Amino acid sequence: MKDRPTARYTPPFTLTADILDRVAAISELLGRWSISQHDIFTPQLRRGNQIRTIQASLAIENNTLSLEQVTAVLEGKRVLGLPHEIQEVRNAFSAYARMAQWQPHSVAHLLQAHGMLMYGLVDNPGHFRQGGVGIYRDKRLIHMPPPADRVPLLIRDLLTWCRTATVHPIIISCVFHYEFEFIHPFADGNGRMGRLWQSRLLSQWQPMFEFLPVESVIKARQEEYYRALSEADRCAESTPFVEFMLAALLEAMREIHGVVEPDVGISPPVAALLTALYRNPPLKSAELMPLTGLRHRPTFRKNVLEPALAAGWIAMSHPDSPRSPQQRYRLTAAGERLAAALRA
Repeated sequence: MKDRPTARYTPPFTLTADILDRVAAISELLGRWSISQHDIFTPQLRRGNQIRTIQASLAIENNTLSLEQVTAVLEGKRVLGLPHEIQEVRNAFSAYARMAQWQPHSVAHLLQAHGMLMYGLVDNPGHFRQGGVGIYRDKRLIHMPPPADRVPLLIRDLLTWCRTATVHPIIISCVFHYEFEFIHPFADGNGRMGRLWQSRLLSQWQPMFEFLPVESVIKARQEEYYRALSEADRCAESTPFVEFMLAALLEAMREIHGVVEPDVGISPPVAALLTALYRNPPLKSAELMPLTGLRHRPTFRKNVLEPALAAGWIAMSHPDSPRSPQQRYRLTAAGERLAAALRA
């Protein structure tokens, strides 16, 4: 009996100059990290990045919980929010916490992950869709995925290709992400599953990718993310999306590189925030904002306060009530070390 071919198809894509340049830049940065790997992703940074990842991935799917609220949910605090949004956070935390245990080329593990990610949110979590679906944006049909009866075979072949392909693992993960969204194997949760499973493919190759908050970059560039998907559909190959995702990965890596080398990557407003709190009593956001040179409260929260919280550099005085009028912010031990280095 002859062996079954290792893969039924190869997803169409083109190795452009942009793709090769971005893979080279990512590889160079990974090489620099490997020299001082013991300094990368401290426990505080890992947790902060995981919280940012969860909040951003769910926000792309219209979850309205803030970074502070997501943090409070994961700490078991009471949060005022829609029950299904709180459930989404809990599910995502469970799924990302278990990510390393799943085999990225296993259909059964893919289904298990979907079951955990969508538990209590859909009727049939952990099962492929049973009917046809259409992807709409602004009431306009933008994509018609393959029929439901083809989904199991398409996913099996896609994962087989991921296991046997000879191109760079980073490119494989990006092609997978596009093809997964094209197949749209589940009735709901395809976006968050595609992002989760790309991270799983990457982390099998390089474990540091498990803690890379690329979802935060995608959230900040959400319209570009959707345009890249649409352009790939139009071209009938994943190339435009691969180029976008490589750029997003590189941006997220450079951001982390700035965290571990703060003199290079930390923004002046965040540096001013940490310096203002160094060896001082906790301060309210209204007291801190003028010290960072920012006057627009939403900008201050998004670009200064939330990144410092996510990185584990500052902490709230009332974490169970993120919006409390008495809320104040103080440096953590990691923040104190960083502030001291910035002042040196």
